[in-house]
Amino acid sequence: MAKFRPGSKLPSLIVVLLLAGPVLAGLAGTVLPAFGYLPVLGAREITLEPFAQLFSMPGLLQSTALSFWTGLVASLVSLAIVLCFSAAWSGTQTFQRVSRFLSPLLSVPHAAAAIGLAFLIAPSGFLARLLSPWATGWERPPDLLLVNDTYGVAMTLGLVAKEVPFLFLMTLAALNRPEIKSYTKVATSLGYGRMSGFFKVILPQVYPLIRLPMLAVIAYSTSVVDVAVILGPTTPAPLAARLVVWMNDPDLSLRLAGSAGALLQLGISAGAILVYLLFEACVTKLSSTRLALGHRIKPDGAGRIAALGTMVFIVSAMCLSLLVLMIWSLAKSWWYPAPLPQNWSVSALSMALTQTPQILGTTILLGVLAALAALISTSLTLWLLETKTHAAEPVDPQLRTLIFLPLLLPQIAFLFGLKMLFLMIGLDGSFTAVLLTHLVFVLPYAFLALSDPWQRQDPRYTRVAASMGASRARIFFRVQLPMLTRPVLVTLAVALAVSVGQYLPTLMIGAGRVVTVTTESVALASGGNRQITAVYALLQLLIPFAGFAVAAAIPAVLFKNRTALRLDA
Repeated sequence: MAKFRPGSKLPSLIVVLLLAGPVLAGLAGTVLPAFGYLPVLGAREITLEPFAQLFSMPGLLQSTALSFWTGLVASLVSLAIVLCFSAAWSGTQTFQRVSRFLSPLLSVPHAAAAIGLAFLIAPSGFLARLLSPWATGWERPPDLLLVNDTYGVAMTLGLVAKEVPFLFLMTLAALNRPEIKSYTKVATSLGYGRMSGFFKVILPQVYPLIRLPMLAVIAYSTSVVDVAVILGPTTPAPLAARLVVWMNDPDLSLRLAGSAGALLQLGISAGAILVYLLFEACVTKLSSTRLALGHRIKPDGAGRIAALGTMVFIVSAMCLSLLVLMIWSLAKSWWYPAPLPQNWSVSALSMALTQTPQILGTTILLGVLAALAALISTSLTLWLLETKTHAAEPVDPQLRTLIFLPLLLPQIAFLFGLKMLFLMIGLDGSFTAVLLTHLVFVLPYAFLALSDPWQRQDPRYTRVAASMGASRARIFFRVQLPMLTRPVLVTLAVALAVSVGQYLPTLMIGAGRVVTVTTESVALASGGNRQITAVYALLQLLIPFAGFAVAAAIPAVLFKNRTALRLDA
């Protein structure tokens, strides 16, 4: 008979209630209005009229197709880039150097990256200025639709530039396991080349660990709003961007159609995930057949160079985009085709800091409170992991899926329901409601950031402490937690970055009354003042970078005599 372990299910239950609870409540609050039931607007009858109104919208098919193909293609391209680079260079000095560049890029908010990319590739952007007029002959900006193009190519590139760092770090965590080196040696001894050995031996071991993050990337990319507003087409726009407009329209009947559209968006993301799973099944079947044949492919020099070139291109484009943001934030006058501003000034930056302190203060306060709440979430995550470790149980796949639920579903699909819930309890448009909504997205990243460091802890420390008579609580607080100081601080910095980057939750739940640097920068991106837009996008970067700088500084001070516990170790 199984022995009862008191409290072993309590952490899992709390995690489910904190994450699955708000998401499922939000989904219910979206499904009912989609079928015509929204008493606060006087709609009390179940009907399909909202769907009829939705399908009568002009350009709906194009919006649906745009959301589907841009998100799916961006996700597949990002995964291919990450896997090919990892196959070609994992375990080398080049791999470590690129990792140092990619890790900080993860903290760059999507909106800031999209604005920087727009300033880089626009007809009057930085690249055109560098090549004009000596190479292109352009004395004035060409009439080319490079940003907001009809097919969403710029939007796809923007998504790839942001999702590659995320998937790379997930893959890096999966590769950072002792047994992987043994598998690599076995593949080499069997005569496989570096890349073929990775795909035939290593990838089957690490892919299950990055599968769930990949599905989250597909769900996000097919329903993204801020990147779609900045880089995506406008006639028509992708579905998620149009849904935001309908849900904020003065015509209240569009709220019902918007809810129906949110369910359609849910179907689009689910359809993209289903297509990916079918693609995954086909690749698995074909690769298993090829594995059985035992072919060795040793020459992979061209593939390694191509993988490195692609990754360097992504990193260079991101870094150059951020550089362009810095230049524009300090440019007083910059006339085409001059490669650099004619006049420099810090007036826009000083104005943003002095004339809009409320926006900056709201952003920082939201981020700091979210980070402090993440400390509680982190404690809960550690409690969950410690409970599983003590019980010698792995983290259930079902529980892992529930933890990722806010990331696996389109935000637009449940945020409208949460908005209605906050409206009924009198919190709609309040700072508290926005903060609570931000927290829904904190715990998945806390679990993501902490689960791998926890699992990589050397269990011998715990055994030695237990052999000396230490209790579970004493072992946790005196042995395990100090060794996790660095990951915990990084988790807090990640929470700050996640909160700063939340555009759609702030926009919808805040109802325009809670304004942050992110919502303001996206609103300014459609305007003509590039300097002010760059300043707000730059502030989006500085706040997360400050958080990561503090996370790096504290271990350096606390553990100045313990190299392995410092962040730069």
